[in-house]
Amino acid sequence: MPTASELKPLYRQMQLIRRLEEEAARAYAQGKIGGFLHLYIGQEAAGVGALAALEKNDYVITTYRDHGIAIAKGMSPRSLMAELWGKDTGCSRGLGGSMHLFDSKNRMLGGYGIVGGHIPLAAGVAFASKYRDLKEVTLCFFGDGAVSIAGFHEALSLAALWKLPIVFICENNEYSMGTPLSRTMSVDDASKKAPGYGIPGDQFRADDVLDVRDRIRIAVDRARNESMPTLVELRTYRFRGHSMSDPGKYRTPEELEERKQKDPVHRARELLLKLGEKEESIKALEAEIEAEVEDAIKFADESPEPKMDLLEPTTYDGPFAA
Repeated sequence: MPTASELKPLYRQMQLIRRLEEEAARAYAQGKIGGFLHLYIGQEAAGVGALAALEKNDYVITTYRDHGIAIAKGMSPRSLMAELWGKDTGCSRGLGGSMHLFDSKNRMLGGYGIVGGHIPLAAGVAFASKYRDLKEVTLCFFGDGAVSIAGFHEALSLAALWKLPIVFICENNEYSMGTPLSRTMSVDDASKKAPGYGIPGDQFRADDVLDVRDRIRIAVDRARNESMPTLVELRTYRFRGHSMSDPGKYRTPEELEERKQKDPVHRARELLLKLGEKEESIKALEAEIEAEVEDAIKFADESPEPKMDLLEPTTYDGPFAA
């Protein structure tokens, strides 16, 4: 039986991600954030639960829907929001933006904009850990649309052949941009592809953050102790469009409302109450989160723009060279 003390910090992370994403959407509508913006609203239990199974020195690589993963891996709300604003105080000094969050200190190695292009990179990170004989695990997140990309096959083929310490996680939110799953994959479960590579697979719904943590921990332990990859499909659902430019008209209001009834953030809150956490305690935590979000927005608003002298060293001499 779970306890309130183990669930509470995970609920805090999910609620923090939810509120940051809601405020990012507001700022985008106000013109404070440019480019694309892919929100993690509805998928919080997938990222938070999976990363709760890791140790501090483990690595994470993900897609352009990366805000929630970055926060769960330890990026500060200030650093995140400043990067979305394109400010010099952002995690990539405003040069990466929403799709390219990077935090080497916390071993969050990106956000990548090319669908499936980062999966072989994740295999390379895992190869480096094994080559150095380090007990590090790499988590690689990607969407269901990436499963049909060549890089997916190449990465899993080599990871299985070389027995790399990596967990491949398909966050299947059932829509590759606006195309339903039935029109993009020949099977309805990406983990069914695992036996073709000779590696274990798993598939389950990602509505319960503790369940995600426990199931992913099995795969993480396998990678760490046996140097064996695993392919996991997490069935999840995004409540917003593919990006802020997508009104999501390809699904019915009834479908969306049905999925919102299983909102992982609300579900965690309800479970906290059942486990004995007082309503007043939860409200105090949520007020603390609101203050943190407000501080991050203020910080992003007031931070300076990158200066022109950043252009040459980041173009010719490597990232942030002096």
